[in-house]
Amino acid sequence: MTLNKGETRDLYRRRAKRYDLSIQLYRLFGFAMDQYRQDAILALGLAPGDHVVELGCGTGLNFEYVQRIIGPEGKIVAVDLTDAMLDVARCRVAREHWTNVEIVQADVAKWQFPVGVSAVYSTFAITLVPEYDAIIERASRALRPGGSLAVLDMKKPDHWATWLVKLAVWLNKPFGVSLDLADRHPWDSIERYLRKTDYREYYFGAIYVCAGRKDA
Repeated sequence: MTLNKGETRDLYRRRAKRYDLSIQLYRLFGFAMDQYRQDAILALGLAPGDHVVELGCGTGLNFEYVQRIIGPEGKIVAVDLTDAMLDVARCRVAREHWTNVEIVQADVAKWQFPVGVSAVYSTFAITLVPEYDAIIERASRALRPGGSLAVLDMKKPDHWATWLVKLAVWLNKPFGVSLDLADRHPWDSIERYLRKTDYREYYFGAIYVCAGRKDA
Protein backbone atom coordinates (compact mmCIF):
# COMPACT_ATOMS: atom_id res chain seq x y z
CA MET A 1 0.00 0.00 0.00
CA THR A 2 1.11 3.54 -0.73
CA LEU A 3 2.43 5.37 2.31
CA ASN A 4 0.74 8.57 3.44
CA LYS A 5 2.83 11.69 3.95
CA GLY A 6 3.29 11.13 7.66
CA GLU A 7 4.50 7.60 7.06
CA THR A 8 6.81 8.77 4.27
CA ARG A 9 8.29 11.48 6.50
CA ASP A 10 8.84 9.01 9.35
CA LEU A 11 10.44 6.47 7.01
CA TYR A 12 12.94 9.00 5.70
CA ARG A 13 13.63 10.30 9.19
CA ARG A 14 14.82 6.83 10.08
CA ARG A 15 16.91 6.54 6.93
CA ALA A 16 18.36 10.06 6.80
CA LYS A 17 21.77 9.47 8.41
CA ARG A 18 22.47 6.40 6.28
CA TYR A 19 20.60 7.44 3.16
CA ASP A 20 23.59 8.42 1.02
CA LEU A 21 25.35 5.17 1.83
CA SER A 22 22.28 2.97 1.39
CA ILE A 23 21.50 4.14 -2.13
CA GLN A 24 25.02 3.19 -3.19
CA LEU A 25 23.83 -0.41 -2.86
CA TYR A 26 21.92 0.09 -6.11
CA ARG A 27 25.27 -0.07 -7.87
CA LEU A 28 25.39 -3.76 -7.01
CA PHE A 29 22.38 -4.23 -9.29
CA GLY A 30 23.86 -2.17 -12.12
CA PHE A 31 22.04 1.11 -11.48
CA ALA A 32 24.16 4.11 -12.54
CA MET A 33 22.43 6.50 -10.16
CA ASP A 34 25.03 9.28 -10.40
CA GLN A 35 24.75 9.27 -14.19
CA TYR A 36 20.96 9.35 -14.09
CA ARG A 37 21.03 12.35 -11.75
CA GLN A 38 23.53 14.20 -13.90
CA ASP A 39 21.50 13.51 -17.04
CA ALA A 40 18.39 14.93 -15.35
CA ILE A 41 20.25 18.12 -14.45
CA LEU A 42 21.71 18.44 -17.95
CA ALA A 43 18.21 18.05 -19.43
CA LEU A 44 17.28 21.36 -17.77
CA GLY A 45 19.66 23.32 -20.01
CA LEU A 46 20.91 25.44 -17.13
CA ALA A 47 23.26 28.40 -17.45
CA PRO A 48 25.45 30.34 -15.00
CA GLY A 49 23.36 32.52 -12.70
CA ASP A 50 20.15 30.50 -13.01
CA HIS A 51 17.76 30.21 -10.07
CA VAL A 52 16.64 26.61 -9.58
CA VAL A 53 14.08 24.84 -7.38
CA GLU A 54 14.55 21.22 -6.30
CA LEU A 55 11.47 19.37 -5.07
CA GLY A 56 12.17 16.58 -2.60
CA CYS A 57 15.84 17.45 -2.30
CA GLY A 58 16.53 14.90 0.45
CA THR A 59 20.15 15.04 1.58
CA GLY A 60 21.23 17.32 -1.26
CA LEU A 61 22.87 14.76 -3.50
CA ASN A 62 22.05 16.81 -6.60
CA PHE A 63 23.45 20.12 -5.37
CA GLU A 64 26.96 19.47 -6.67
CA TYR A 65 25.75 18.81 -10.21
CA VAL A 66 23.70 22.00 -10.26
CA GLN A 67 26.44 24.11 -8.68
CA ARG A 68 28.89 23.11 -11.41
CA ILE A 69 26.63 24.87 -13.94
CA ILE A 70 24.94 27.79 -12.18
CA GLY A 71 27.99 28.85 -10.17
CA PRO A 72 27.98 31.05 -7.06
CA GLU A 73 25.94 33.73 -8.83
CA GLY A 74 23.05 31.24 -9.22
CA LYS A 75 20.70 29.99 -6.51
CA ILE A 76 19.16 26.69 -5.42
CA VAL A 77 15.94 26.59 -3.40
CA ALA A 78 15.75 23.07 -1.98
CA VAL A 79 12.44 21.82 -0.57
CA ASP A 80 11.74 18.63 1.35
CA LEU A 81 9.17 17.28 3.80
CA THR A 82 11.59 15.55 6.15
CA ASP A 83 13.54 17.52 8.73
CA ALA A 84 16.18 14.83 9.27
CA MET A 85 16.98 14.64 5.55
CA LEU A 86 17.35 18.42 5.45
CA ASP A 87 19.71 18.31 8.42
CA VAL A 88 22.04 16.19 6.30
CA ALA A 89 21.57 18.58 3.37
CA ARG A 90 22.51 21.55 5.57
CA CYS A 91 25.67 19.76 6.66
CA ARG A 92 26.55 19.17 3.00
CA VAL A 93 26.01 22.85 2.19
CA ALA A 94 28.15 23.96 5.16
CA ARG A 95 30.91 21.49 4.32
CA GLU A 96 31.10 22.73 0.72
CA HIS A 97 30.80 26.41 1.75
CA TRP A 98 27.91 27.02 -0.61
CA THR A 99 26.22 30.34 0.18
CA ASN A 100 23.61 30.18 -2.56
CA VAL A 101 21.42 27.33 -1.27
CA GLU A 102 18.15 28.02 0.55
CA ILE A 103 16.80 25.03 2.48
CA VAL A 104 13.03 24.86 2.99
CA GLN A 105 11.09 22.30 5.02
CA ALA A 106 7.61 22.10 3.51
CA ASP A 107 5.01 19.89 1.92
CA VAL A 108 5.61 20.61 -1.77
CA ALA A 109 1.89 20.19 -2.42
CA LYS A 110 1.25 23.31 -0.31
CA TRP A 111 4.46 25.26 -0.82
CA GLN A 112 4.28 28.48 -2.82
CA PHE A 113 6.74 28.52 -5.71
CA PRO A 114 8.83 31.65 -6.25
CA VAL A 115 7.82 33.33 -9.47
CA GLY A 116 10.10 33.46 -12.48
CA VAL A 117 12.54 30.68 -11.61
CA SER A 118 14.81 29.29 -14.31
CA ALA A 119 14.14 25.61 -13.63
CA VAL A 120 12.41 23.10 -11.37
CA TYR A 121 13.46 19.49 -10.98
CA SER A 122 12.85 16.41 -8.85
CA THR A 123 14.78 13.16 -8.62
CA PHE A 124 13.28 10.01 -7.12
CA ALA A 125 10.76 12.04 -5.11
CA ILE A 126 7.73 13.52 -6.83
CA THR A 127 6.07 10.19 -7.65
CA LEU A 128 5.74 9.62 -3.90
CA VAL A 129 3.49 12.71 -3.66
CA PRO A 130 -0.20 12.11 -4.47
CA GLU A 131 -0.62 15.67 -5.77
CA TYR A 132 2.22 15.33 -8.26
CA ASP A 133 0.12 16.54 -11.23
CA ALA A 134 -1.02 19.73 -9.48
CA ILE A 135 2.56 20.35 -8.33
CA ILE A 136 3.89 20.08 -11.86
CA GLU A 137 1.14 22.42 -13.08
CA ARG A 138 2.02 25.04 -10.45
CA ALA A 139 5.72 24.61 -11.15
CA SER A 140 5.14 25.21 -14.85
CA ARG A 141 3.33 28.46 -14.06
CA ALA A 142 6.20 29.58 -11.81
CA LEU A 143 8.82 29.12 -14.53
CA ARG A 144 10.09 32.13 -16.41
CA PRO A 145 9.45 32.08 -20.18
CA GLY A 146 11.85 29.51 -21.60
CA GLY A 147 12.29 27.89 -18.19
CA SER A 148 12.50 24.12 -17.81
CA LEU A 149 11.32 21.28 -15.60
CA ALA A 150 12.73 17.78 -15.28
CA VAL A 151 11.78 14.63 -13.39
CA LEU A 152 13.97 11.60 -12.78
CA ASP A 153 12.19 8.65 -11.23
CA MET A 154 11.33 4.98 -11.42
CA LYS A 155 8.49 3.56 -13.48
CA LYS A 156 6.91 0.20 -14.19
CA PRO A 157 8.72 -1.20 -17.24
CA ASP A 158 6.39 -2.01 -20.12
CA HIS A 159 7.78 -5.44 -20.92
CA TRP A 160 8.86 -6.87 -17.57
CA ALA A 161 7.30 -10.07 -16.29
CA THR A 162 4.95 -9.59 -13.33
CA TRP A 163 7.21 -11.50 -10.96
CA LEU A 164 10.16 -9.27 -11.87
CA VAL A 165 8.13 -6.11 -11.30
CA LYS A 166 7.05 -7.39 -7.89
CA LEU A 167 10.65 -8.22 -7.02
CA ALA A 168 11.76 -4.71 -7.99
CA VAL A 169 9.01 -3.18 -5.84
CA TRP A 170 10.03 -5.37 -2.90
CA LEU A 171 13.68 -4.30 -3.24
CA ASN A 172 12.63 -0.64 -3.22
CA LYS A 173 10.10 -0.95 -0.41
CA PRO A 174 12.57 0.48 2.15
CA PHE A 175 12.35 3.77 0.24
CA GLY A 176 8.54 3.94 0.22
CA VAL A 177 7.98 2.35 -3.19
CA SER A 178 4.81 0.34 -3.74
CA LEU A 179 3.12 -1.11 -6.81
CA ASP A 180 0.34 1.48 -6.48
CA LEU A 181 2.79 4.17 -7.58
CA ALA A 182 2.87 2.66 -11.07
CA ASP A 183 -0.38 4.49 -11.81
CA ARG A 184 1.32 7.86 -11.32
CA HIS A 185 2.81 9.23 -14.53
CA PRO A 186 4.65 12.53 -14.01
CA TRP A 187 5.89 12.39 -17.60
CA ASP A 188 2.29 12.77 -18.79
CA SER A 189 1.91 15.84 -16.57
CA ILE A 190 5.05 17.41 -18.04
CA GLU A 191 3.70 16.88 -21.55
CA ARG A 192 0.33 18.30 -20.46
CA TYR A 193 1.65 21.60 -19.08
CA LEU A 194 4.90 22.13 -20.98
CA ARG A 195 6.52 21.41 -24.31
CA LYS A 196 8.30 18.11 -23.84
CA THR A 197 11.96 18.42 -24.79
CA ASP A 198 13.50 15.19 -23.59
CA TYR A 199 12.46 11.69 -22.60
CA ARG A 200 14.81 8.77 -22.11
CA GLU A 201 14.70 5.48 -20.27
CA TYR A 202 17.40 3.56 -18.44
CA TYR A 203 17.81 0.15 -16.89
CA PHE A 204 15.51 -1.67 -19.31
CA GLY A 205 12.72 0.87 -18.83
CA ALA A 206 12.69 0.98 -15.01
CA ILE A 207 14.18 4.49 -14.79
CA TYR A 208 13.27 7.57 -16.83
CA VAL A 209 14.15 11.22 -17.25
CA CYS A 210 11.51 13.51 -18.70
CA ALA A 211 12.01 17.23 -19.26
CA GLY A 212 9.82 20.02 -20.58
CA ARG A 213 10.20 23.68 -21.39
CA LYS A 214 7.89 26.65 -21.04
CA ASP A 215 7.41 28.58 -24.26
CA ALA A 216 9.36 31.83 -24.41
